[in-house]
Amino acid sequence: MPTGTGGPGTRPALRADAARNRELLLTAAVRAFTTESGGGPPATLDGIAKDAGVGIGTLYRHFPNRDALVEAVYRNELDRLCAAATELRAELPADRALRAWMDRFVDYVITKKQLADSLHTLVACGRNPFAQSRERMIEAVRSLQEAGIAEGTLRSDVDAADVLVGTSGICMAVADPEGRTQAGRLLDLLVDGLRPR
Repeated sequence: MPTGTGGPGTRPALRADAARNRELLLTAAVRAFTTESGGGPPATLDGIAKDAGVGIGTLYRHFPNRDALVEAVYRNELDRLCAAATELRAELPADRALRAWMDRFVDYVITKKQLADSLHTLVACGRNPFAQSRERMIEAVRSLQEAGIAEGTLRSDVDAADVLVGTSGICMAVADPEGRTQAGRLLDLLVDGLRPR
């Protein structure tokens, strides 16, 4: 997520070392929560700090408690997913960029499933980590679709929200590490249906 000093919802800019430590902690937290959701030992903040190679005080400076860390992990994954639309579009034709973005979406959904219990706890406490998530993802899809329409590689008569729902449906059915191959085949079919005839 970009850092800045203005506007609601923005974080103050971090020094380079602080930003690096924050990223290390988020990456370590994803690993820990993945292990936990796979039946491993419960993730501890001490263990996450150790895995990230920082002290527990550094973790607490960024994330005062487990809930704050879980929410930051989720929002960071969402930020990465949405930013990927622009990055992929710069590297690939729009139809292939959309298909590659869908792979990123599968990764995002798997991470979200691994965080499910913790995210439900946040919601039960009155926090809403999902605010504006759907709108941001639809905008990412729409930007790729518009590029594809301009290139002539994607149809112009399909709503971005429908593409997101179709992608989500595939993920709900088979988005787990064992189902990645099948998910890939289904996503290929979805993108094929978005190409002009």
